[in-house]
Amino acid sequence: MSQLLKWAPWLSLLIVTLPVPIVFLILFMAAATTDGAAIYLLLSFVSLGLGLVVGLLLLLMLFLYRKRWHTRLRDRLALDGITAAEVPWFTSELSSEERNTWAELKQKNPLLADAYCETLAARLTATRIIGRARGETLRIERQINRTRNIRNVDTSTLLNDLLSDRQRSEELRKEANARLSETKARLQTIEAAANRKLSQTETDLMLRRLEASQAHFPLALEMANLEEAALRETNSQPAPEKS
Repeated sequence: MSQLLKWAPWLSLLIVTLPVPIVFLILFMAAATTDGAAIYLLLSFVSLGLGLVVGLLLLLMLFLYRKRWHTRLRDRLALDGITAAEVPWFTSELSSEERNTWAELKQKNPLLADAYCETLAARLTATRIIGRARGETLRIERQINRTRNIRNVDTSTLLNDLLSDRQRSEELRKEANARLSETKARLQTIEAAANRKLSQTETDLMLRRLEASQAHFPLALEMANLEEAALRETNSQPAPEKS
């Protein structure tokens, strides 16, 4: 379904926009008279414009439906917690830094990329729990206010239950905030470890190349030294006496 919704908007735009103008263009090329050719050419442009308008409207509707479908799918996946295998469905909820770091780790260090993905799943789950707890607290607050406005009825039991529910919701939000801080710290730890390993690897490679270049004396410089030594030896020899 995801693959179908990925290509359906663009295919619908082509299917709605192109067939009728193509038919009129074929009739235009096959027309025997100038007047008929002009009419078919005009109809092809008119049908192209109308088809483009209808196709763009259909494209917009399919984009909105696809966005809604993905949102509902993510909500269903997150009901029992987000796993590492489900993180690709939640890339829209990741920050640009998290997406870039994850992509870089998948290319350079798959093991750390798996650990980073699992931590991202925990971070997404904690974020959703915080949002749900916050919404639940606001709902309970509104219900408490409505209950307090009721007159001539004993609502003490209901208020106690609502206050207990609000306390549980607040405790859940605090615990989720603590877990969120832990996952963010773990993400930074993994990123620092990856950068440290990559920097050390690059540094070691540069040092090895430097040692290799220093171990082999440049051939051009060696030839220049040999030529200079030969020239000095020639100049130091005494000139032959004239008879």
